Amino acid sequence: MTLWGGRFSQKLDDLAWALNASLPVDQRMALQDVEGSIAWAAAIHQAGILTDEEHASISTGLDTVRKEFASGEFIFQPADEDIHTAFERRLSELIGAAAGKLHTGRSRNDQVATDFRLWMLNAIPELHSAFINLQSALVEQAEFAGETIMPGYTHLQRAQPILLGHWWLSHYWALKRDVERLQDLTKRVSVLPLGSGALAGAPFAVDRDSLAKSLGFAEVSHNSLDAVSDRDFAAEYLFVCSMAAVHLSKLAEQIVLYTTAEFGFFELSDAFSTGSSLMPQKKNPDVFELTRGKAGTMIGLLTGMMSTLKGLPSTYDKDLQEDKAPVFAATDTLLSILPVMAAALRTITVKPERMRGAIDSTMMATDLADYLVAKGVPFREAHSLAGKVVRAAGEGKVRMEELPLEAYQTISPVFEADVYQVFDPLESINKRNTVGGTSLQSVKNQIKKIKGE
Repeated sequence: MTLWGGRFSQKLDDLAWALNASLPVDQRMALQDVEGSIAWAAAIHQAGILTDEEHASISTGLDTVRKEFASGEFIFQPADEDIHTAFERRLSELIGAAAGKLHTGRSRNDQVATDFRLWMLNAIPELHSAFINLQSALVEQAEFAGETIMPGYTHLQRAQPILLGHWWLSHYWALKRDVERLQDLTKRVSVLPLGSGALAGAPFAVDRDSLAKSLGFAEVSHNSLDAVSDRDFAAEYLFVCSMAAVHLSKLAEQIVLYTTAEFGFFELSDAFSTGSSLMPQKKNPDVFELTRGKAGTMIGLLTGMMSTLKGLPSTYDKDLQEDKAPVFAATDTLLSILPVMAAALRTITVKPERMRGAIDSTMMATDLADYLVAKGVPFREAHSLAGKVVRAAGEGKVRMEELPLEAYQTISPVFEADVYQVFDPLESINKRNTVGGTSLQSVKNQIKKIKGE
């Protein structure tokens, strides 16, 4: 059974049929297709197209089909071109000719757009929940870290000491933006295209506002041409997913680095590590490497979607059949990564002594410049003088705090005996007490804000 074909004298070539069919992908929207059809049946009944008896029959049949989809008992047939064909074919088997009236005034163009939006409106809360779980794991680690200090890096070179908790929370805030983007996207997804027909609108007195409310949409589309072609929401969804994948990749990359023997800041639980088939000593961070790798795949999905959309001439074109697979793939990828990342982070072992051991006094060179600023030296001059101290310590093969006071005063008479207080890393950290800084109080304030305290 096809939903078209009256004007054709030949059936579609088998290879062309295989290319054209979308059932393997769009059957994932089966429940949404039934949900939209239930609402449409009510709308055209209200418009006087269906009699009470026909509406009752169709409603009963739709309920049966929904139960079959939900239980996995629905049997697809080789002739089912897409989920809409399969659904209508089964409805016809159940209730007979009345099924043929359901599609009155409706096109697969506005039908599939509605299904897709309904599916996404269901997917967004599920993704949101998975993000919140990972964010919670980051906050838990930040609280547990307390006064644990670590080197902060720029250009992957040691820069300034920071609190480990501050580092954990830096990843929380990135994910928070992803969650906000996801939530903001909801209002653009929640626009009902149903009632737009193939491209020109419905010729019957369908109350689209009531139809939107019955399906949980916030508003109706206001241009039928745009409604059936609009896939901005799908591209935006893929951007949100890709941006999140980039943030996850960044976190994963740092975990991979910090679990190496060279850093040794973290150790992964055996439950989230793998070994080597050749080298017995290996403990590999595959979970995080896969996360890093899948970010590239996610970006490819977004690029593919944008390339598909860029040259479409008008309304619905068959190219849009390519819109759902990348969205489904991106969703599945994130829903596989997020819970594993959360669990892995919760079981990670922190090595505070290795982090503390990676901090040396050159990382307080900025504090040394600030020390001079506090004594009235302009920052540019203070920066130069601090650099000379770093060079003198390097040439003398000693740490900066080991340089004698005479060496400091040779560089500048402004240096006094209190200069050595500069080289306490925790003191350096706690000086940075502005909002968003790395001080212990600032990190506590971040956590309070996150928890809404």
